[in-house]
Amino acid sequence: MVVAENIVKSYARGAQKVPVLYGIDLKVRTGEFLALMGPSGSGKTTLLNLIAGLDMADSGRLVVAGTPISELGETDLARWRALHVGFIFQFYNLLPVLNALENVELPLQLRPLSRKERREHAVTALELVGLADRMRHYPGELSGGQQQRVAIARAIVTDPVLIVADEPTGDLDKTSASEVLRLLEQLNTDFRKTIIMVTHDPRAAEKAGRMTHLDKGVLSNNSA
Repeated sequence: MVVAENIVKSYARGAQKVPVLYGIDLKVRTGEFLALMGPSGSGKTTLLNLIAGLDMADSGRLVVAGTPISELGETDLARWRALHVGFIFQFYNLLPVLNALENVELPLQLRPLSRKERREHAVTALELVGLADRMRHYPGELSGGQQQRVAIARAIVTDPVLIVADEPTGDLDKTSASEVLRLLEQLNTDFRKTIIMVTHDPRAAEKAGRMTHLDKGVLSNNSA
């Protein structure tokens, strides 16, 4: 699913160039659940964003689902990202003026679907995450765990080939975090979704099939 070869990334800070990733090599198999761990500032989110097509590397080659995304321009990369990747963020990123159903429908606006078809897909996704009875509720009327499950429904509604999750349990209590992790496990085992999850929580990482570690921009461990 993912082949990263010698990925280098840095950011400009004023006149300075700050290195973030140093020659990363990583392979993720189709259907794998990978936990990407490391201390704050190690480059985890940067690497996740590159794999998801949210950012572009300075150099190196990155192939995701058979597409060499490191060779795409911004427009083509945005189109590829919308079609192939589902995103789950720590703080949900739901639109407060839309109810759960409308939030989940959003990614489908880019698809050639009728309004009825979009609604049916969104309802199915919310049923899968156990929120069929909350679809007319707004984010402010939902708990943190429920909001994250809406975000997961939004991530899977397009049937993406890759799901990327950036600290998906970082803002949740223990019970809600466990529910979200069980749902990610289900997506991986029952639906064979490839998942890459950034986390600093060893308990969350244990739910993944494999853990890999970043430290100061270097992939220091790639254990099964």
